[in-house]
Amino acid sequence: MQIRELKIPNSYEITPRQFGDDRGVFLEWYRFDRLEEVLGHSLDLRQANTSVSRKGVVRGIHFADIPRGQAKYVTAMHGAVLDFIVDIRVGSPTFGQWDSVLLDDTDRKAVYLAEGLGHAFVALTDGAVVSYLVSDTYNAEREHGIDPRDADIGLVFPADAGTPLLSEKDTDAPSLAEAAELGLLPVWQDTQDFYEELNRKGR
Repeated sequence: MQIRELKIPNSYEITPRQFGDDRGVFLEWYRFDRLEEVLGHSLDLRQANTSVSRKGVVRGIHFADIPRGQAKYVTAMHGAVLDFIVDIRVGSPTFGQWDSVLLDDTDRKAVYLAEGLGHAFVALTDGAVVSYLVSDTYNAEREHGIDPRDADIGLVFPADAGTPLLSEKDTDAPSLAEAAELGLLPVWQDTQDFYEELNRKGR
C-alpha cells in the first residue's frame, strides 16, 4: 500500500494494492505495521464503527477531547463518500483548513487522522457504507461537533451529492469560532505532546 501525508499535518491517505481476477478482488485495507512506520506508534484499536448513509447525508464535523481523543482509520466499504479532515487545533499552522479524499469501492482508499483533528464526510451515493477503526471507545461527554456549514471553514460539498442532509445534532453544533470561545478545541502543542508520548510508548 501507499501512504501519503495530506495537507493537514498528522493525516494520511492510504491507497491499497488490489489483486483482481475472475473471482473478484482481494486487498489489505489496513496494515498496523505500515501505519506504524509512518506514525512512529501503532494504532491502538479499541472500537470499530459502521455507518450507512443516503446520498447527500453529511456526518460531522466531529472530534473528541485529548487525551485520549479518537484517532480514526476510515474507508468506504460500499458506494462513495467525500471525506474531510479539518484542522481544529488552536495554534496549528493549518488551523481552520481542511483536505479531502474520495473514498469509494473502486480505488478503496482509506484515510487516517490523528487525535484532535475534525472529521466529516458527505455521501455521494445511496447506501454508502463507511467503516471506522478508532483508538478509543465512544464517550458522549468527551465528544464534540462543529457545524459543517461553517462559512469560515468552507467545506465544499459536490453539487451532484444533492441537498445536504444533516442531523439536528450537527446543525446545532457551534461554529469553529464559537467552539474556540467555549474552550472546546484541542491545542496544537498539546496534541503534539500527546503524539510524542504515544511514540515513546511505541519504542
